[in-house]
Amino acid sequence: MKTTKFTCLALLILTLSAARGEPFRTDINPALLYYQAFILAPNLPDTDLDYLLTTNWQGQKLPERFGTVVSNYNAELRLLRQAAQQKVSCDWGIDMSRGPETLLPHLARAKRAAQRVRLHAMWELQNGNEAEARDDLLAGLALGRNVSQNNTTISALVEIAIESIVCTTIAENFHRFSPETLRRLAEGFDAVPARGTIAACAPTEKLLYNWTLARIEALRKQYPGNNAAAMEAFRPLVTYNLDSQDKSQDKDWKQLTNAADGTLDGVIRLIRDSEPQAMKLDGILALPHGEYEDQMQRFTEEVQKSGNPLLSPLLPMWQSCRRKEFCIMADLAMVRAAIEYKLHGEAGLKSVMDPCGNGPFAFQRFVFKGVDRGFELKSAYTGIFAVGVPYTLIFVEKEGPPFNVDGLHIGQAVKP
Repeated sequence: MKTTKFTCLALLILTLSAARGEPFRTDINPALLYYQAFILAPNLPDTDLDYLLTTNWQGQKLPERFGTVVSNYNAELRLLRQAAQQKVSCDWGIDMSRGPETLLPHLARAKRAAQRVRLHAMWELQNGNEAEARDDLLAGLALGRNVSQNNTTISALVEIAIESIVCTTIAENFHRFSPETLRRLAEGFDAVPARGTIAACAPTEKLLYNWTLARIEALRKQYPGNNAAAMEAFRPLVTYNLDSQDKSQDKDWKQLTNAADGTLDGVIRLIRDSEPQAMKLDGILALPHGEYEDQMQRFTEEVQKSGNPLLSPLLPMWQSCRRKEFCIMADLAMVRAAIEYKLHGEAGLKSVMDPCGNGPFAFQRFVFKGVDRGFELKSAYTGIFAVGVPYTLIFVEKEGPPFNVDGLHIGQAVKP
C-alpha cells in the first residue's frame, strides 16, 4: 500500500510540473523518444484508418469525427515534440555490418508519423490553435532531419518526403497562420538539425563495397577451388531484389559476370577498379545545380565508356535522388521566401535566394476559377517534371475550393 501511495504521489508531482511548463530533459537520444512514440501510435480500426488516410482532406471543413480519430495520436505527437527539443545527436542504433541486408524498420514508421503530424496540424489550424500546429510541423521537420542521420540513401529520401509533407502543409494552410506564428516557424526552421544530403550518403554506400569484398572472401573459403559454386552463391547478393516482373537486375548480373570473366577474382578486380570513379562521384553529388548537371553528364559518359558494370546501374538512382533533393531545397527556400514576403513585403521576398538559380524566386498571383487565391513562387529548377517547366509552389491566402499547390497537377482542382 505504501509503495502504491508513493508511486501515485510521484506521478502527481510529475504531472503538476508538466502542467506548470517546467522544462523537460534535453539530453536524451532523440531516437529513443522516436521509438517510444512509434510504440504509442495506436492500432486504429481499419475503418478509422481508411477514414483518415484515404480521404483527401485538403481545403475541406474537417468534421468532428476527424478530430476525434486524430486525437488518438496525441501521445505519439507529444513524444515527437519532445524529441525535437533534444540537444544531442540522433543515433538510431543501426548496425550496417549486414550490408544491403541491414534492416531500417524506423523509416516507414517515421513517414507515417509525419503524415499524422500533417493531419493533426490541419485540425489544430481549423480550430485556431496556431501554436499547436506550429509545434506539430516543427516536430515533423525535426523528425525528417533526424531520420537521415545514418547517411543511407533510403533514409535521405524519407527525409525529403517528410520535409515535403511539412512544406506542403504550410503552403496549403498559409492563410491560417498569423505573421507572428510564421515568424516563429521561420525561427524553428533555423533551429532544427541540419538536413542530411545525398552527397553525405555516398561514403555509406561505399561501405557496401567493403561488405561485398568480405562476403567474397567468405565464399572463397566456403567453396575452395569451386568458382562456379561460389559465383552462384554470390549471385543473390547482386540480384536480391529480382522478381518475375523486373528482369533488369538479371541483365545487370550477366553484364557483371561477363566483365568479370565469370570469376570472383574478376569481381574483386572490378570493385577495385571502380573505387576512383566512386570517389569522383562523391564530389559531383555535392555540386550545386548547374555545375552538377554538367559534371554528371560527363561522368555518366565516362562510366559507360569504361565498361565497368558496377557503377552504371546505380547512376539513374543517384540522378533521381539528386533531382528530388534540388526540389526539396527549393521547397524549403520557398517557404522561407513566402514567410518573408508575408512579414516584409517585396523586400522580404527578394531577400531569399533560389538555391537553384541566380537570384530570388519568380513571383506571381494565382487565380483559381476567377478568384485570386494566393501567390506562386517559381524556381529556376526545371529538372523534375518536363523540359522547361519550372518547379513551383503555391501559397493559399484565401479560403475556397481546394487545388493542388505542388506536383505534376499543380493549380488543378483537388480530386475528392
